[in-house]
Amino acid sequence: MKNSKRLGYIKIAPNVADALTHGDPVLALESTIISHGMPYPQNLECAKEVESIVRKNGAVPATIAILNGIPCIGLNNEELETLALLGKNAQKTARRDIPAVIAVKGNGATTVSATMFFASKAGISVFVTGGIGGVHRHGEQTLDISSDLTELGKTPVAVISAGVKSILDIPRTLEYMETQGVTVAAYRTHEFPAFFTESSGCEAPCLINTPEDGARLIDASLKHGLGSGILIAVPIPKEYSASGNLIEAAIQTALNEAREQNITGNAATPFLLARVNELTKGASLAANIALVKNNAAIGSKIAVALAKIRKGHLRSAL
Repeated sequence: MKNSKRLGYIKIAPNVADALTHGDPVLALESTIISHGMPYPQNLECAKEVESIVRKNGAVPATIAILNGIPCIGLNNEELETLALLGKNAQKTARRDIPAVIAVKGNGATTVSATMFFASKAGISVFVTGGIGGVHRHGEQTLDISSDLTELGKTPVAVISAGVKSILDIPRTLEYMETQGVTVAAYRTHEFPAFFTESSGCEAPCLINTPEDGARLIDASLKHGLGSGILIAVPIPKEYSASGNLIEAAIQTALNEAREQNITGNAATPFLLARVNELTKGASLAANIALVKNNAAIGSKIAVALAKIRKGHLRSAL
């Protein structure tokens, strides 16, 4: 990429660097959904559509990945296509995997934890994903807990997602985030959403009703130097939530199969999501794409409102 800015060993795309320099809104995007979320060319089309939604809502998209051993903040069309074609040959990269991928000059698709890490390094405060990881069901026995949660506890980036994937133990995930000091808010609902469905049965600790509310929440956290992240959970659009019961039944079947096949660790989520998609005949993938696009629109508006606060055009939380 010509005229890319370097931040240590990190490469920042020119449009992203320019936006950050001028205090314009930037929205970080992960890359695992491109490489591991769906097949080519659907993954490339989805990635481009999400970036387009971000631009239409006034922010600059910054998809994050490691390409040939170089962490990249913002990808051009050629780099997006490279990642899409690599598919699962790109290593699924959480925080712990970053040194190993860079050391061998490998290609890494960043998960929530790795994307948060690089976004924070570049000075990007808002990040959109589909759903975060969490405490796996029976996690009290297996200690299978996503690094997304500990990253949220120590990295000051706001994550906009559709809540926690319903393949996980949502009540224990919320408890773990409380222990980590993570501020958790829900968007226009008092109930914490469950990824494929609007409701999890768990009350959200905090409510925000507008993108400006979300921006003030982020601003308050950053100004007071809490050092932890924020999770803003956005319910899936209603028209896709209707298939939630069908998807939940498929999740139970997939969980049993994973247990029987002893599939654990970072292999669990890709297996479960792929199996659920098979069992629902594509309904879960369609819902996944819809919620990512919805999150991108709302996350962009929050990033725009946050930029206005920082420029003094919108009253802050103080």
